Amino acid sequence: MKGNRVDQVGSCQAITGKIIARKPLAVAVTGVLAAIASSGIYAQNTDDPVQLETIKVVAPGQASLTVPSLPEVKATMRQVPGGANVIDSESYATGRASTLQDALGYSPGVFIQPRFGAEEARLSIRGSGIQRTFHMRGIKLLQDGSRLNLADGGADFQAIEPLAARYIEVFRGGNALQYGSTTLGGAINFVTPTGYDAERFRARGEAGSFGYNRLMLSSGGVHGALDYFASVSRYSQDGFRDWSEQENWRMFSNVGYRFNSDLETRFYLTYTKTDSQLPGNLTWAQLRDNPKQANAVSLKGRQKRDFDLIRVANRTTLKLGNDQRLEFSAFYSHKQLWHPIFQVLDQPSHDYGLGLRYINEMPIASWRNRFVLGFEPTWGTVMDNRFVNVSGRAGARTAKFDQDVSSYVVYGENQFYLLPELSLIAGAQYTYTTRKQKDLFTAGALDRSKNYQRFTPKVGLIYELNPEIQFFSNVSTSFEPPSFSELTAGPVMAPVFAKAQRAITFEVGSRGRLFDMAEWDIALYRAHVRNELLALVDPVTSSPVGTVNAGKTIHQGVELGLDVELAKMIYLRQMYMFNDFKFDGDPVFGNNQLAGIPRHFYKAELTYRHPEGYYIGPSVEWSPEKYYVDHANTLSADSYALLGFKIGKRNRTGFSWFAEARNLTDRKYAATTGVMDNAKGLDQAQFLPGDGRSFFAGLEYRM
Repeated sequence: MKGNRVDQVGSCQAITGKIIARKPLAVAVTGVLAAIASSGIYAQNTDDPVQLETIKVVAPGQASLTVPSLPEVKATMRQVPGGANVIDSESYATGRASTLQDALGYSPGVFIQPRFGAEEARLSIRGSGIQRTFHMRGIKLLQDGSRLNLADGGADFQAIEPLAARYIEVFRGGNALQYGSTTLGGAINFVTPTGYDAERFRARGEAGSFGYNRLMLSSGGVHGALDYFASVSRYSQDGFRDWSEQENWRMFSNVGYRFNSDLETRFYLTYTKTDSQLPGNLTWAQLRDNPKQANAVSLKGRQKRDFDLIRVANRTTLKLGNDQRLEFSAFYSHKQLWHPIFQVLDQPSHDYGLGLRYINEMPIASWRNRFVLGFEPTWGTVMDNRFVNVSGRAGARTAKFDQDVSSYVVYGENQFYLLPELSLIAGAQYTYTTRKQKDLFTAGALDRSKNYQRFTPKVGLIYELNPEIQFFSNVSTSFEPPSFSELTAGPVMAPVFAKAQRAITFEVGSRGRLFDMAEWDIALYRAHVRNELLALVDPVTSSPVGTVNAGKTIHQGVELGLDVELAKMIYLRQMYMFNDFKFDGDPVFGNNQLAGIPRHFYKAELTYRHPEGYYIGPSVEWSPEKYYVDHANTLSADSYALLGFKIGKRNRTGFSWFAEARNLTDRKYAATTGVMDNAKGLDQAQFLPGDGRSFFAGLEYRM
């Protein structure tokens, strides 16, 4: 390069300073170079290269390395050969955002119903944990990629704050393999905002019927290589029913540090304090007469579920070039549970674990390929103290157990593109887990322990008709040992170590978008289950009495999510489930339907959305058929339809507001039920009433 003028090509060669960018965009860099070339910079009259000053370019909208952005997650979902979707938290912030049903209610294939208008709920995917109306089983819950379940598989929903999530990932069935899950239901991952995508300040308040009120404050930001997010929320309600007061305090926070463009670490701190009264189950006659009443046994025992939870975690991501990365995670949680039910349970627990994932997206020759390999060990200990329940207080000790769980999981998955539009996915997981219990109360009692292990493979295909439309199919296997809360449930304290539940699931489906007018996610599945874990319940006290294995069962159904723009600015959002769960030649129940979940379930909302952010419209929740409460199919819950209405305005910044009405017809109905083996046609205390007519309003400010 000679002469006084620096031309465009010469300017590129002359820059010896470094362009620094956290995640530089090609457009940004090109713009800088073009500006230099056209700025009229003249070099001194010399043949030596020109030394220009170092230029720092920071791309706007920078994302975290440890936490993928929402667009990145949506793209990743297209690499899953089965039912999977992501929920933007903005989709449920348009109304009351209190329970997990508010957040997950329109997610295809997810059946979730609050037990009494609160966080405590029945959560099931593809019939997972179908008998569990409390604490859940059969789904791996994660908070920011690290497991939220106890080490034995149980989980508490009170530890989740829907308003503190940026998005929610849902992987149904074997499609959760990439998170080390082999349960029938799959995995749900609640992802907290980071400083890169959080508002600088957010305040939200909600209030409404049954003494409901909620307040949430949050803040996030980026300062150089450091970013942060923190939220605190308080929720309380008197409850629709007697003895159903709730109060929760929650704090979610994380701090990330970017060492360079290839290495980032992030630390999480979560605290939850929750107190919940438990009104219990009613008979159908009691529900029809007065759904607000509490179960007499629950009321007499002042039954509650209170706990404090503190959780710390870390995620660290190291990029190894453009096509490879390592992800490390670790967590520790301590929970102190006070739980007066059929007895008083006083249970301090400690859970901790590690995770290591290697992801390689380098082509094989010229063939596109993606490989994931992971290892996840977890451990947990529970000191299970039990006492006679004396009106909610601890009486004489009845049991003391030291319970230990360990689990070691190795998993791998490879996606190879046979054609640009056709990919083959194959994966497998090996799980080894133990259950150990020491009886510290009964003299001469023997320690009990059992190991469970299994290899679970999976294979699938994805065909991309075009960039917007996909078809998929897969065959996957699942494996699920019983949790300790099932092994030691009820008055029999010595654990009966049931066999692990296992299944093979066949699935086909499609997801896509058509002309920006319709978006869908549909999956059809059939699972052949062996040794299904059936948790039995006492019909009088509604208390668990133990867990047994069924023989052969079949879980099959349809999962559909469909959003359609019917006319300009008029949108219909829908979710439909068909759940056909039944015994397969059982010696006792023949081919009866498995109890607990409706065969058909439909939700929809019709909304007019104005470009300036206003929205208005009705909604419906419909269970069109009776469904059984007992496996003998002699007692059932009635069908129901609920009507709602919502109006509001949603803005990205400034003020937003909403007003919402639910169950406008004040329908008396069972939101969900308990499950028993044989009611003998008699009305039993197995029904959990849904809330009556209610009204809510909220105001939010963001900047």
